[in-house]
Amino acid sequence: MTKAKRMMQENIKLIDLIIELVDARIPLSSKNPDIDELGRGKARIVLLNKSDLADPVQNKQWMGYFEGQGAHVLEINSRSGAGIKAINPLVQEACREKIERDRRRGIVNRPVRAMVAGIPNVGKSTFINSFAGKACTKTGNKPGVTKGKQWICLNKNLELLDTPGILWPRFEDNDVGMRLAFIGSINDEIIIMEELACDLLRVLKALYPGAVTERYGIQWKEDPGEMLGEVARSRGCIRKGGELDLKRAADILTDDFRGGRLGRITLERFPADGPVKNSACETKAETENM
Repeated sequence: MTKAKRMMQENIKLIDLIIELVDARIPLSSKNPDIDELGRGKARIVLLNKSDLADPVQNKQWMGYFEGQGAHVLEINSRSGAGIKAINPLVQEACREKIERDRRRGIVNRPVRAMVAGIPNVGKSTFINSFAGKACTKTGNKPGVTKGKQWICLNKNLELLDTPGILWPRFEDNDVGMRLAFIGSINDEIIIMEELACDLLRVLKALYPGAVTERYGIQWKEDPGEMLGEVARSRGCIRKGGELDLKRAADILTDDFRGGRLGRITLERFPADGPVKNSACETKAETENM
């Protein structure tokens, strides 16, 4: 991560625009504050990727939030290509001052150079391949696929610099790390999946209770561990001897969330008075105090 950040620092002077991808299901938690610092003074585009998996009402509210921060914003789905055609005109709008300044200086046809940035597993490589209309970069449904930088010439008006996904070195808010784990930006191999699934159940109970009951045909239990057991029974996650396979049930639950099979879900809300956490930690504390 330190190497990737240093690489961005070294190349920031070469670019005109930062295109940052965030995950529409956790727009604030998936936005790296280091990129804001590195990109100070540069034109900005924020792409709400995987918007098809997120709550459409919340998508609109988060678009308004980022526009209020001075960025140009789009909802996209890199896999299906939804929203991709609107990016070129948005690039021209975001860099209008730069293009007009070049024209006054007699510089014509110089392409806009844009850095594509975002945290691991947010879909940068899939986005670039979709935007370019061809396989320019490696993709994978796990963090850390992009290892180094590469320049990609899309057309005579735009060049992209792909960079490795970077996470900040520590999370001041544990809920941020938890949300990143929910969407798969932190390697599952270093996570106790049963605990993560219980945290996810707490959040879903607070925000989208029907998503779980409708998907698995079960009723809510007060204890998330018992609820995970209900998911296990619903999906036949039973070991020999009748023991519940909670690890398998946890994998099914998180995969269903990540794949959109629980419905369109946004885990961070942005009401008119500002973002609220609706965090699993807060929900857990409230439950324990009941």
